[in-house]
Amino acid sequence: MRLPKLLLSTLFLLLTFCSGLLSTAAAQAISVEPAPLPASEEPTLPEVLVQPPDQIDLPSTQTAAPAGTQDPYDLPVSYPNLDQLVFEGLGSALRSTRSVFDSPRATSIIDATDLEERQPQNMIDAIEREVGILVQRTGAGQVSPFIRGLTGPQTLLLIDGIRLNNSTFRFGPNQYFGTIDPGMVERIEIVRGPQSVLWGSDAIGGVINVVTKSAEPGFSDYVNGEFIERFRTADTSPYSRMNIEGSRNRLGVFTGASYLSVDNLNRGGSLGTQPLTDYRQYAGDIKMNYLLDTQNLLTVALQHNEQENVPRTDKWPSEERRFDPQQRDLSYVRWQADTDGWIDSFMLTFSFSRNKEAYWKRKPPTSTTEERGEFDVGTTGMDALANSELGWLGTLTYGVDLYHDDVDSRASRVNLNTGAGTPIIPQFPDDSYYARFGTFLQWEVDLSERLAATTGVRFSHIRTGATVELFDPNNPLDPPVPTKVTTHFQDWTASTGLTYKLAPGLNLVGSVSQGFRAPTLDELTAVSDNVNEGIDIPNPDLSPETSINYEVGLKFNLDRLRAQTFVFWTELDDMIVRDVVATIPDPSDPGSMIDLLQRRNIGKAEMQGYELACEYLYTPEWSFYGNLTYVYGQNVTDDEPLSRIPPIQGVVGLRWRDRQAQNWFELYGWLVAKQHRLSDRDERDSRIPEGGTPGYATVNVRCGSYISKNQRISLGIENIFDRAYRVHGSGVDGPGITGLVGYELFF
Repeated sequence: MRLPKLLLSTLFLLLTFCSGLLSTAAAQAISVEPAPLPASEEPTLPEVLVQPPDQIDLPSTQTAAPAGTQDPYDLPVSYPNLDQLVFEGLGSALRSTRSVFDSPRATSIIDATDLEERQPQNMIDAIEREVGILVQRTGAGQVSPFIRGLTGPQTLLLIDGIRLNNSTFRFGPNQYFGTIDPGMVERIEIVRGPQSVLWGSDAIGGVINVVTKSAEPGFSDYVNGEFIERFRTADTSPYSRMNIEGSRNRLGVFTGASYLSVDNLNRGGSLGTQPLTDYRQYAGDIKMNYLLDTQNLLTVALQHNEQENVPRTDKWPSEERRFDPQQRDLSYVRWQADTDGWIDSFMLTFSFSRNKEAYWKRKPPTSTTEERGEFDVGTTGMDALANSELGWLGTLTYGVDLYHDDVDSRASRVNLNTGAGTPIIPQFPDDSYYARFGTFLQWEVDLSERLAATTGVRFSHIRTGATVELFDPNNPLDPPVPTKVTTHFQDWTASTGLTYKLAPGLNLVGSVSQGFRAPTLDELTAVSDNVNEGIDIPNPDLSPETSINYEVGLKFNLDRLRAQTFVFWTELDDMIVRDVVATIPDPSDPGSMIDLLQRRNIGKAEMQGYELACEYLYTPEWSFYGNLTYVYGQNVTDDEPLSRIPPIQGVVGLRWRDRQAQNWFELYGWLVAKQHRLSDRDERDSRIPEGGTPGYATVNVRCGSYISKNQRISLGIENIFDRAYRVHGSGVDGPGITGLVGYELFF
């Protein structure tokens, strides 16, 4: 399939959708008009409502506007007494003061209302079924979002605008998005398509920015608390969290802690219980906002998340492998300010994050020998951002960012009978490092009353250093040779986007964006069997991946209709893929053979697709909504499908929300087609059934209500008809019929 056919398909969908709306409008126009509704009853999508906590009539610690009052095309506001559009602009995924509706980029926001109604226990629950997103799970507790068919280090994950990605992120699906506690999340910003100009390396597929909750400084003194309890029957998993939020004078503090316990999963149909899907999680966080004055805000934040006994589910029953612990820490200090002069606002952030991962494995599970390994990555970061308003010349946003990874790593093979251990090659070279530097400039300008442009450029430079254990693929049984390796990568990237106002509430948008991704330490230096196909060995001669993306879309922001649809085409050059270079005896399972894999710049790939997301408000409380995602990927060099491309999927739903945000009801279907377009690698992947991943459809319902002034309860049933299914490429099957219960106590 090629772009013209995609354009025709999308135009057909748009014409069908719009013609239905026009037909309804025409029918209403020629029919006998009923008595007009009072102005208060006229159905319209709500405007942004921002109030300080002492004026919000909700018994909640959340600072977002009540359900149904948040305009999805504006970034939510956290500090109403300051020029928060500037603050949120620099800290948001768009790094822009423009609304989502006026931006040329394909962007979605999962706001506080959505999160309240989804009642997430993990980040899968928070983002699954979003347009353009597929969520893959190699194992329980692991979350790897695909954006437009790309995942792992090809997509960039952020927390409060700070990189979650580091240089040890495994090539392909990895687990680290699952180390975020959903109970601290205020909203999630998703930008689809390359964002290398704004964020540098890794953002080829897109960006997901998780924005955490904050307290409100600068208002009258207050203290609020919230206790959350959520339970899911499919894996008998209770999730408990306590939040405390308060403000006194200029200081606002939000803090919370949670515990999650997950048992083995009961799958749909007759599949029964899936082994190795149990784990435990502890999390805690605190964020303090201090108003230095009306133009300066200081933020200090600490986060900790620790998972215990997280399984590598897809390896069972040939081996048992557990990550224990899987730990993430983040601390940062941020200064945001409005200023007078040629800089109108700036944001300066210093951060330190730590990812620690320890594992043990037994192959087979009854083995008396166990491999144990651990690596610890400390990342020091600095972001300095500013913007300048230039009047009729528009707005400049510019900045510098630096991140430096330091890696400690070790591994051994232990005899469980004697306790004796023998050192083996660790997953990453000990004392290796990975340093990133980037500087960018973005210019937003109105070219006319109807036409606006957003353009930008970035320079990126990456430097790595490590002592690498180099294997000779021609003589794979020879001992590896320790070799000191230093590599450098750099590139210029650019993007241009246009927004044209076709009519009030209707924008035509388009963009051309370059992407850039430097090889990581995982690709350059790792010796690891934590992959599905074999053992990865280093290749320090890799080159960066580059891409160029073209897209065009329509955005609707009408009284009753919010919608966006995009067609995109992406060309990926110097694509990095795994290549089998040799077969050797398996060192952890004598008597069996295993492939040696090396990442190589194989060649060129193309991806194209379309995305549609919409919501139509039928009455003041009732709405219809849905989305559709299609991605077609082709490895041009090998003339085969691109690996792990998601199938066509979509959501169709009916939603009711009362205007006081006290009650809601939702009935929706999740529809996914069979994915039969497989690469050679997909056909070897044990996580993908022979012939492809079958399609499926689930029917789901959920509702919620305040049962008193300070208590809210949520109920739901997922997969009502108990269908057996698996998300494409996952090692964990879908849950069977599942009851959901949520309880919140505000005090």
